[in-house]
Amino acid sequence: MTIFSGAEAPFSALTRGVVENAQDRERLARESGTVVRLQGVSRRFGQTQALRDISLTVQKGEILGLIGRSGAGKSTLIRCLNGLEQPDEGVIEIEGRNITGLSEKQLQTVRSRVGMVFQHFNLLSAKTVAQNVALPLKIAGLDKVQRAQRVAELLELVGLADKAQHYPAALSGGQKQRVGIARALAASPALLLCDEATSALDPETTRSILALLKSLNQKLGITILLITHEMEVIKSVAHRVAVIDAGEIIEQGPVWQVFAHPQSQLTRTLLRSLLPQLPEALAALMTEQRQGEAIYSVHFAGEDAQGDLLTRFAAAFPGKFRLLQGGIDHIQHYAVVRFFIALPVANVADEQQILSWLRGQQAQVELVGYVASDD
Repeated sequence: MTIFSGAEAPFSALTRGVVENAQDRERLARESGTVVRLQGVSRRFGQTQALRDISLTVQKGEILGLIGRSGAGKSTLIRCLNGLEQPDEGVIEIEGRNITGLSEKQLQTVRSRVGMVFQHFNLLSAKTVAQNVALPLKIAGLDKVQRAQRVAELLELVGLADKAQHYPAALSGGQKQRVGIARALAASPALLLCDEATSALDPETTRSILALLKSLNQKLGITILLITHEMEVIKSVAHRVAVIDAGEIIEQGPVWQVFAHPQSQLTRTLLRSLLPQLPEALAALMTEQRQGEAIYSVHFAGEDAQGDLLTRFAAAFPGKFRLLQGGIDHIQHYAVVRFFIALPVANVADEQQILSWLRGQQAQVELVGYVASDD
């Protein structure tokens, strides 16, 4: 799986000099492979700051997960991307074209390059599956034969070739979402926006839809921006993740790095169900008063996690620590390890030596608190 850095490097030409016209911007975007670029985007509703100075890029063929709690600004951001909202400040570019300030007529061309997958499917109940998928093609002016051919291809692609003449009421939730995905792909968009696309589905169906999105990304090379409030969704399919809170991007990076070294408290909270945690009984005894044993969390990831660090750690300090809890996961082909250890505070020299050794192995070590010893 390709890891994307999300750096602004492809747009260095824009910062070095003046781009003479819109055609130059679009050409640079195509050459750099940038599908979406937001720079300093802000949006207010009265006294409420829905978005604050958002800067973000999405590269061609990338799956970027945008995660945040309800009210964080995710929906406002997606409405700005498809032109339903205009930012008060900043620039939004789709394939190098600045869409801020465009008229409704001008936006139609942009929207043809952006497919939309909704949480609640938004299918027309009085039309068959084939007719739902064909709707954007009909609007685009394709004739009946062309529409039928394209619809057949899309339904085959999403695994619903045998459901063409069914109506939405006869479909399961997962099948309805597959129809929604096929419809979003009808006009061969450059960008697929998925707004909580799995939130209305059960866990098993969610896994199948995420597997479909991942497969479409690999087969078609389509760029996907995935809006969600679930870290499990991000972990399953995204290359990169951006965390939004109160209208601001507070953290972003490759998924495995963010999982291994979350920088914000919100990210840690969102990851809580996916990463090893202290046993509840032990966590309830935690105090800030230095006594008994010091409890540390230890994280390491990437190449450092592929080796025998735990074995070497145990051999280097036999009997000088207690392993409380831990686990290993693999994200984007990288190992991500987290475990908790207890160190007696009575022996400060051993504690400092152990912490120094771990940090020397590129592990991230954090003091969680203290618990009284059993003695």
